[in-house]
Amino acid sequence: MFIIVRHGNTFEAGETPRRIGARTDLPLTAKGASQAEALGAHFAALGLHFRRAFVSPLARTRQTAAAILSCQDGAPALPRSAEFLREIDHGPDEDTTDEAIRARIGGDALAAWDRDAIAPPDWQVEAETRKAAWRVLFAQSRHEDGPTLLVTSNGAARFALLADPALAEAARALPSMKLPTGGYGVISCSERGTLELREWGTRP
Repeated sequence: MFIIVRHGNTFEAGETPRRIGARTDLPLTAKGASQAEALGAHFAALGLHFRRAFVSPLARTRQTAAAILSCQDGAPALPRSAEFLREIDHGPDEDTTDEAIRARIGGDALAAWDRDAIAPPDWQVEAETRKAAWRVLFAQSRHEDGPTLLVTSNGAARFALLADPALAEAARALPSMKLPTGGYGVISCSERGTLELREWGTRP
């Protein structure tokens, strides 16, 4: 089972949200830290014990993972940094509001990213590399490995859904491939290696 978590909030209440990617290493806000703690308590209440944990190199994902793992009984997994979980590079739209991005590229291009993971012009996404990394993770995982925690960001998480035909088919029924801050998705793996999307966009 793979639990894919989006980090908690990085903008304060009342602050205008911006597209923050690989080049902007923001820490969690107090609200973001509370979201991470809520995730940890939620997973602990579900009886999930993570034997493996992967994070992006950015502070916001490492802080979220640390809060989640602090709620685990016994010795928690040690998070490992994974480059394929790093947020995408928004190019000229880094640290920019959606309003400004729509003015530059149009609303359809931004909607295509949120709906179908089609990268807008000048964004550095490396879609095929990311999908290949998810496939390796899925293929090398065994049913008896237990739950795996992956903490990443909205831009990167969607490529898990595109790495497998069954997951991609299930994703088409979703209203959006976006994960909310402090939200998560669940992908299960059968003993035969079949992947199933069980949840996406759940918040405790």
